[in-house]
Amino acid sequence: MARASSLSGFPEWLPAGRVVEQHVLDTLRRTFELHGFAGVETRAVEPLAQLERKGETSKEVYLLRRLQEEREGTGAGDDQLGLHFDLTVPFARYVLENAGRLTFPFKRYQIQKVWRGERPQEGRFREFTQADIDVVGADTLPFHYEAELPLVMAEALAALPIPPVRISVNNRKVAQGFYEAIGLSDVDAALRSIDKLDKIGERAVAQDLQDSAGATEDQARAALELAGISGGDESVAERVRALGPRSDLLDEGLEELARLLRTAGQAAPGTVVADLKIARGLDYYTGSVYETTLVGHEGLGSICSGGRYDSLASDGRRSYPGVGLSIGVTRLLSRILGNEMAEPTRAVPTAVLVAVRDEEHRSTSSRVARALRARGIPADVAPDAAKFGKQIRFADRRGIPFVWFPGEGLADGEVRDIRSGEQVPADAESWRPPEPDLWPRVVAAVEGP
Repeated sequence: MARASSLSGFPEWLPAGRVVEQHVLDTLRRTFELHGFAGVETRAVEPLAQLERKGETSKEVYLLRRLQEEREGTGAGDDQLGLHFDLTVPFARYVLENAGRLTFPFKRYQIQKVWRGERPQEGRFREFTQADIDVVGADTLPFHYEAELPLVMAEALAALPIPPVRISVNNRKVAQGFYEAIGLSDVDAALRSIDKLDKIGERAVAQDLQDSAGATEDQARAALELAGISGGDESVAERVRALGPRSDLLDEGLEELARLLRTAGQAAPGTVVADLKIARGLDYYTGSVYETTLVGHEGLGSICSGGRYDSLASDGRRSYPGVGLSIGVTRLLSRILGNEMAEPTRAVPTAVLVAVRDEEHRSTSSRVARALRARGIPADVAPDAAKFGKQIRFADRRGIPFVWFPGEGLADGEVRDIRSGEQVPADAESWRPPEPDLWPRVVAAVEGP
C-alpha cells in the first residue's frame, strides 16, 4: 500500500508528544478547578447562522454535507451546519438553552477540539484544541471578573514548562470613546484596522483607517497615537488623557483599565500590561480585551486571548454578559515540542516490564503483571521469551525503568532498576516503584526562550 501523505494543518503527535499534551491539559484542568470553574462540553456542530452571528467568519467554517442532507430530508430547516471554529459562540448557545438549570454567576471551563478553515502556518492549524474559561452572569456581571480571569490564566500558564508569559490588556470602551471623541463614526472598522498594526505596520494601517473607517489624516494620526501607548501601571490612563480627546465612555474605560492594572500588579507584578493597540477582531467584545504572548517567542503570536462580552448571549428578555479567555493549546504545544522546551521521562505509561523466562511460564509473568496493575502500578509483559538481555534492551528503548524477573510465585521474584543496575528481591503484592517513576512525568528540558 502506498504511503499516505499527511494533511497540512491537522497535527498528530508521537507518543512522547502526547504525554506532554496530556500534562498540559491536566495542569490547565487542575488549575481551573482550583478556582471553581466547572467543566462542560458542547456539541461540535452548530448552524452556520449561529456561527456567523458575531463577526465575519463564514470563510473559516467547515460545512457538513452529509448531516446537512439529512436535515433537508427531514424538513429540519434550511440552516447549513458547520463545525465550530471556537468555543465561545457554542457556549453562548449552551447558556441560553440551560439558563434555567444554571446558577449565576456561572464559571465554566471547556477543553475541546475546534476546526478552522484557514491557511496552515507556524502556530496555526485547521484542527486544534482550545482551553477556555468564562464567567457568565444573568443581566449583570461585576467588573472584578475582568481582572480575576487573566490572573487565573497567568497562574495556569505559569504551571506549564514554558517561558514566562505577558498578558497584554486593553479596553474596548477606551478605543470606542476615543474614536467617537475625535469624530470617527465607524468604530468597528477602525478597531479592525488597528488590529492589523503588528502585521502591516503604521503606514498601512493609517491608509486602511482612511479607506475602511472613513478617517481623515488627522483622525488616523490620533488613532495611531492612542494605539502607541503601553505600560504596566495606572499612568497609562494619564497618558491617554494627555492626548486631549475626552468623553464619558473614554473615562469609564480608562477607570476600568487602571483598576485592572492595579489589581493585577498586586497579585502578579509584571505579568499584565496595558497595550492600547490590542483590539481583537471579533465584534462581540465590549470591555476588557486580552492577548498573551510567550516572552522571547513573540513571533508565535498570541497563545491566549479573549475579553468581555455583554450581548453575545441574549434571549430578548434577559442577557447573559460574560468574560472569558481561550488558550490555543495546540499552538502552544507546537512551540513546546518544536523547541524542546519539555520532554517526558518516558513515552509509554509502563513502569514495569515483566520478563518471560519461556513461553511455558508466560502465565506466571501475566499473574505478576495483574497483581501489579491491581495495585495501580502500570505493568506490561514482554512480547516474547528472548534472552533476558534482549528483554532489558526492549524496556530500555521505551524508557521503562524496571524489569521484573518472576520466580515460581508472586512472592518469589526480583526486580531490576535498569538505569542503576540494582536488582533486589521483590513481592508483587507489596513492592512499589518510587513515586516519581510510577507514571511518566514532564520535565522542563530548556529554561527560558
